[in-house]
Amino acid sequence: MTAPVLFNELAAREGQRIGEVILNIPATLNSLTLDMVELMLEQLDKWEEDDGLVAVMIRGSGEKAFCAGGDVQALYRSATANPGGPCPEAETFFAREYRLDYRLHTYPKPLICWGHGIVMGGGMGIFSACRYRVVTERTRIAMPEVSIALFPDVGGSYFLNRMPGHSGAFLALTAASINAADCLYAGLAEYFISHEHYDAVLAALQAAQWQGGDNAANSERCAEVLAGVAAGCKGQLPAGNLEVNSAEIESLFSDEEPHAVIAAILAIDSEQEWMNKARDGLAYGSPLSSLLIYQQLVRSRGLSLADVFRSELVLATNTVRFREFAEGVRALLIDKDRQPDWIYKAQAEVPEEVIESFFQPPWPQNPLSDLS
Repeated sequence: MTAPVLFNELAAREGQRIGEVILNIPATLNSLTLDMVELMLEQLDKWEEDDGLVAVMIRGSGEKAFCAGGDVQALYRSATANPGGPCPEAETFFAREYRLDYRLHTYPKPLICWGHGIVMGGGMGIFSACRYRVVTERTRIAMPEVSIALFPDVGGSYFLNRMPGHSGAFLALTAASINAADCLYAGLAEYFISHEHYDAVLAALQAAQWQGGDNAANSERCAEVLAGVAAGCKGQLPAGNLEVNSAEIESLFSDEEPHAVIAAILAIDSEQEWMNKARDGLAYGSPLSSLLIYQQLVRSRGLSLADVFRSELVLATNTVRFREFAEGVRALLIDKDRQPDWIYKAQAEVPEEVIESFFQPPWPQNPLSDLS
């Protein structure tokens, strides 16, 4: 049976090597499993101690996706097998996945992520954590968790709050999809490179002059290589949606009270079809989750990266124990009837004490308390 993650070491100059990580379950759009997370954590530890390994490239197998998210159906099985929780399998997955994302954010060696095709949910957690992020002509990024009564986790509370204006909150509430041009505008990626140039990028990395053990110098080398290849691809960048609609998006948040923002988004009637699709994404999603998403982003402003992951683990654990999540997954991914029976049919029906309960730690000690 083929391994779910492949690890290659590519020869570079003077005995140095480039690491290559390939998420390798294309049939599920490379959706993350606990096994994949553990394999990556183990390999990253080995490579960190290897001075001859100077940089790491992460990509997905197949042409459709880098990674479409976590294995949501496995989370669903854990939630439905343990109504009200604890849900051991799901909660272990969240804790280990967030640990991997934090590891990538803080990894001392330069990491390059090739974000070709679909990059959603857990895939965005990996992509956003890498120092050098490449998007292609077929990149499609989204955080669609509101559709299944979840929230944009895997560090979403960190990177969405750092996007221009309220664009991050807009994407989180609406599950709207963005492309390569949007990612460059939003600071979610550094380079646009056509997918056909992937092998050329690898060859240029192998031919570069590296300094074994000097992570700062090697980071500069990565940037030079990627910028050099990207310089020839500028004319192929697709037209974006985020910047052109930025004024309208900001107007939706003129009153920052959550119910007012949500009402404004639900009232969108735009000449831009992308904006209307965003409205429909919020309308389909869980009313409870939209309020939790808004609160999570507000409460995460100014938090350290470690504290963001700890806060997300609290919310994720409480969410998977609450039956709304299983219903959202059922409607979208199991029965696929797209008719979720949400507990609260509108945001106005959600009691404040219910919202607050999701932010209360469900255990004596946070499993990520050791992150610094």
